[in-house]
Amino acid sequence: MTARGYRAIIRLCVLGGLTLLGVGVVGPAPVMAQSSAVNSARALVRTLMLRERIPGLGVAVAVDHRVVWSEAFGYADLEDSIPATEQTMFRIGSVSMPLTSIAVGLSVQRGRLNLAVDVRSYVPSFPQKRYPFTVEQLAGHLAGIRHYRGDEFRSATRYQTVQDGLVIFARDTLLFEPGTRYAFSTYGWTLLSAVLESVTGMGFLDLMHREVFEPLGLRQTGPDWPDTVMPHRAQFYERADDGSIQVAPRVDNSYKWAGGGFVASPEDLARFGLALLSPGVLDSTITNRLWTSLRTQDGVETGYGIGWAVGRDADERRVVSHTGSSVGGRAILLIYPDERVVVAIATNLGGVRFGDLPGNIAALFMAERK
Repeated sequence: MTARGYRAIIRLCVLGGLTLLGVGVVGPAPVMAQSSAVNSARALVRTLMLRERIPGLGVAVAVDHRVVWSEAFGYADLEDSIPATEQTMFRIGSVSMPLTSIAVGLSVQRGRLNLAVDVRSYVPSFPQKRYPFTVEQLAGHLAGIRHYRGDEFRSATRYQTVQDGLVIFARDTLLFEPGTRYAFSTYGWTLLSAVLESVTGMGFLDLMHREVFEPLGLRQTGPDWPDTVMPHRAQFYERADDGSIQVAPRVDNSYKWAGGGFVASPEDLARFGLALLSPGVLDSTITNRLWTSLRTQDGVETGYGIGWAVGRDADERRVVSHTGSSVGGRAILLIYPDERVVVAIATNLGGVRFGDLPGNIAALFMAERK
């Protein structure tokens, strides 16, 4: 880290004030900008940033029909002392799956995709395994496709197409008979993106832009191209073995767009979550299918639907969510469908532990509404 970057991190961790509290919201102030919920949530964020030594963080909350709070804290770039703003785009890791799930839902809704069909019916080039597996099993991490091995998480290789990316795992044996176990797999969603290309006749990234990002107005969301200048994209950081904050190594996420390759602002993620709370993007029956836990063959719920973790919090409120880890990033999207509350948080530091922060922020806004 340069001397300038070191001075910036010292300001972040010691001075507090404007640096630690964030640069606020660009443009019109949110409706609840001076509410007790926001003030309490800011204090929680400040505590997290000090504890985890986070360079930059964004948070957004939506309630009922609108985003009521969106704010950025700390730095998008320590070296150049560039503050984070509400437009800053962070790596969101596996939170890319909920975004991709909308393309899946739309394909089902429009009759292009049958979740009960063998994946090889759509992608016959994928090597045949001992057991067949369905699109639903693939999307719900029940297919037995493996996850990362070795240093694959830090791959810097450019894959020109989705099909090219399949070569990483296509020849590997399934981990288990499909349907018998749950095992999270980012690569499963790379194969799922190949299914989407097959049924739509579009390249996966074109599909996401045309049918998800553009219709929902997600202007600060897209693929994380490492060799492209992207306004508002954060610099990414990792914690070194000695505890220091260092610029993250260069990676290329072209092998996993669907399951871990997007960047987004928390405000975009909050608007995305809000859009799913009302019919329009998807029929309610399709949304409910995405948000319903799948089961193994012996009837045990996995706690995961199609692109979403599903469950209940300590107060038995229904929650759908997803977390994401990436090189130089950590993110979470949390939705309380019955309370109509959405919380999105993202950082430009890998390995951050959010703990109870997202749920506690949601509880603050629920309590204030009452």
